[in-house]
Amino acid sequence: MAVDIRRMAFAALSGGLFGAGLVVSGMTDTARVQGWLDVFGDWDPTLAFVLGGAILPMAIAWQIAARMRRAVLGNDLPAPPEPRLGHNLVIGSVLFGIGWGLAGLCPGPALAAATFNGWGGAIFLLAMMAGMVAAPAVRVRIDRLAAA
Repeated sequence: MAVDIRRMAFAALSGGLFGAGLVVSGMTDTARVQGWLDVFGDWDPTLAFVLGGAILPMAIAWQIAARMRRAVLGNDLPAPPEPRLGHNLVIGSVLFGIGWGLAGLCPGPALAAATFNGWGGAIFLLAMMAGMVAAPAVRVRIDRLAAA
């Protein structure tokens, strides 16, 4: 029981810290994100510092995780991702990029901004959840087409 409470507390702390970081960095500001993605128009380079600032701590975390056998809270670490570039990764990345560019939000910032993004944010969250529900069936269909 204590392990479950510890995991829930750690998840709440991590999620809160992540959400606060997204808000403070401007990643929940759809105009700023779309300005960052508009490299051929009125480009806003400020998010380069956010993205660049994420590289160093993540590189350190990967080095530490590579030496660990179990996660800090005792559960097994996930298997390393498949290194090959497959159709699922390419299609998913393209769809993610299109959605990010059109809406100016991706899942993390959308959840962080859920309380202050109004109806547009609520519609985005509903569309995102619908996509998550539909994704397994779409993936099976894409896999069949790729195998043919």
